[in-house]
Amino acid sequence: MRRRDFMKAVIGSASGWPFVATAQQPTTPVIGYLGFTSANADAYLLAPFRKALSEAGFDEGRNVTIEYRFAERDVSRLASLASELVRRNLAVIFTGTTVSALAVKAATSTVPVIFAIGADPVKSGLVSSLNRPGGNLTGISFFTNQMEAKRLALLHEIVPKAELIAVLLNPNNPFFANQSRDVEEASRALSLKIHIELASNEQDIAKAFKEFAQRKVGALLVGADPYFNSRRSLVIAPAAELRVPAIYEWREFAEAGGLMSYGTSLTEAYRQAGDFVVRVLKGANPADLPVLQASKFEFVINLKTAKALDLPLAPAVFARADEVIE
Repeated sequence: MRRRDFMKAVIGSASGWPFVATAQQPTTPVIGYLGFTSANADAYLLAPFRKALSEAGFDEGRNVTIEYRFAERDVSRLASLASELVRRNLAVIFTGTTVSALAVKAATSTVPVIFAIGADPVKSGLVSSLNRPGGNLTGISFFTNQMEAKRLALLHEIVPKAELIAVLLNPNNPFFANQSRDVEEASRALSLKIHIELASNEQDIAKAFKEFAQRKVGALLVGADPYFNSRRSLVIAPAAELRVPAIYEWREFAEAGGLMSYGTSLTEAYRQAGDFVVRVLKGANPADLPVLQASKFEFVINLKTAKALDLPLAPAVFARADEVIE
């Protein structure tokens, strides 16, 4: 073989080497996670999410990577964190609050996004419809912001003699207007007198409970809100000090000492979100994945707190409870 022909053969074969190496070493998919609170606060929720991934064969650190970003309860940071994630080479982004989902939606129209939120995703502007999301977002909706009327009715049933019921809402919640309207409509339907206080930080919460004490409220409804959920002790402790029976959105409040909660399961929602992410990793298009509506609701009672409040609970109430914490 002449030298010229030999060199052509060598160069030609060498040109194929990088492609062979690339084919033998596939890129590990990267999942982005945008959290509203902190790594510590979201740890118990991310555990079932990662478990769902693992059960489908995606193990963090082995064949999938997760990029975490946390806003530390600062809404103003969400936009920049969402943009930061979008700039990464991500296969999909997962987020667990409405405000963070809206931030990601504003940051990208191409990267697949899975959400697990308490608000109506259609009214929020996240998807075109539940059955046909139509864009790059889909996920789980548990409509917790629409459960205030049900929680108020439960509270009235358990504390029927309460002449004035306090309501704590966060005015920074995107659905504050809907929550306020629903509570007021429900109070009129039940012929109840309510007093609404607004709080979006620790100082506001402390001020609100001082007002509740002065007004001698007989019961308390804490509205569904990510901030309240991330600061559970700030609302549970003063309610106990005032000896006021209270109802909250998540079972985590009852587990932390709150009297009772009514809502869907956050851990189950995160597990289901993990299933959605797996489907995207396997090639599914979010536009073709209908939004899943949570169907499991939990009514949880903390019996120790009820006894501390000297609150008698009828057998029918216990019968309706999904769990009684003793």
